[in-house]
Order: sequence, then structure tokens, then C-alpha cells
Amino acid sequence: MIDSVVRIPRPGQPPIKIGYGCPPLLMAGPCVLESEDVAFTVARTMRDLCRHHNISYVFKGSFDKANRTSINSFRGPGLTEGLELLAAVKHELGIPVVSDIHEPHQAETAAEVLDIVQIPAFLCRQTDLLVAAARTGKPINLKKGQFVAPWDMRYSVEKIRASGTSPVMLLERGANFGYNNLVVDMRSLAIMAALGCPVIYDATHSVQLPGGGAVSGGQRHFIAPLTRAAIGAGVHGLFMEVHPEPAQAKCDGANSYMLDKMDGFLSQIVPLWRSVAALDVDISSEIHE
Repeated sequence: MIDSVVRIPRPGQPPIKIGYGCPPLLMAGPCVLESEDVAFTVARTMRDLCRHHNISYVFKGSFDKANRTSINSFRGPGLTEGLELLAAVKHELGIPVVSDIHEPHQAETAAEVLDIVQIPAFLCRQTDLLVAAARTGKPINLKKGQFVAPWDMRYSVEKIRASGTSPVMLLERGANFGYNNLVVDMRSLAIMAALGCPVIYDATHSVQLPGGGAVSGGQRHFIAPLTRAAIGAGVHGLFMEVHPEPAQAKCDGANSYMLDKMDGFLSQIVPLWRSVAALDVDISSEIHE
């Protein structure tokens, strides 16, 4: 079985292709849309870096982080203002954008701007939300819940495929390993690819230490080694929280990567990615043997 190829539209350019046999894809940006300055700084820098390293790029940023631990935590600018900022980034910089939706009524409005509709991990089984996202026809980035086995993601994929025309990407972001800790089972990448979906590795949320206080912690020093492992396992794309000053970030700063270190990071991982791609191995093939 060959993984399906998902096509992501780009303003004024051919679509980005992601899946088996396609070039590397990076979705990167701040966890939440904090300000116009942070959004454009990250988006412009990452666009130029990805062009330099000859990989595809999508800007990510949440307009609302509705699952923050504390009611006092910053959630973002909200649907209207957030989509206006994402539209500005998209059209001024010529790059696709992705953001989360949390409620079914947001899907249609968000899809007017977003090139990829994202489903948060905590909501990956919410039928009404999946159906609403599927009906937009936009590619869907479906995060695997920390509480869901990779083989059980087939049921969420089936809900989407039965409800609309949206192609699906699956995102691995770790599984609960006791309280306040996550672990990444690299077998899940091949297991989910066997569902016929490109698989994205969430390099920064996977090192998060969820809960454990009003603000989640993180172990940034594990981002690089786990990313190398995921690329070696044959992942189709990466997803990253990137910030100019992680210590000042309003959300997920502890597990965000530093913007000024991304060139070195990409210099390290892109050659590895191309070496793995040259092996021409479909990561789902062994699952079917």
C-alpha cells in the first residue's frame, strides 16, 4: 500500500505535495498568535530558511488555544482577529497557513482563510467537529490524541472520509506515559501511515510535560534527537513551535524551538531526511507484509 499524497494549495504557486515520495514539509510558527510582529517575524524567517534548504513550508499559529490548563492563561486573539492576521501572513508572504478549530461552527469560516484545517489532539474523536472539518473540503491535519492508540486513529479517519472530500494527514505528538509526561512510540508513524495518510511528527509538543501546574513544562533539549529518530523512521513532515524568544512566549515557551537556531537545526536534519528518502522505502509497507 502506498501512502496517499495530500496537496496543499499555495497562493499563486503550484500546490505543496506531502506523502510518500514527496519533498520534506515543515509546519512551523508560534504556538499561539501573540502579535502581528511575532507572526510576521517567524513566518518571514522560516519561509526564507525553508527556501534556502529547499523544503516546503506552512505557517502555523493558533487563533484560540481553548485547551489551556488555567483560565488565566493567554488564549489568543480569537477567531475573527486571528483569521485576519493569518490571511495577512498568507497573502503578504505567499505561504499557506494552518490553524486549529475547536467547535464545529468555526469550520466554514476558518476554511475561507486556512489552507489546512487542524484538529487538536484532545478533540480527535469529536464526531461533529470532524464532520464539519471534512465538509470544508480543505486538507485536515488530525492530531492523534495522547490517549489514543495509533491503530485506533482509523475510526477518526473514517469519520472524515465518510463526511466529505477532505484529505487527511495524521500527526504524532506523543502518548501519555504516567502523569505529566509523554513518550513517542516511533512504531506509530508506520502504523498510521498504513491508514493511507501522510504522517507528520510534532517535534515540539512531543517533548511537552503537560499539566503539572498552571503552565505546562517542556524538555527542549530532546527536540533534535527525537526529530532525527522520526526522520529515520520515515516521517513525511514535521510540525514545530518556533519563537524568537521562547522564554517570553505566551504559550508553550518551554517546548518551543529558538528561531535563531532553526538554520542550524535544518542544516542538520534536511540532509538526513534526503538520505532516508533516497532509500525509497514506504514506511507503511512492512505493516502489510
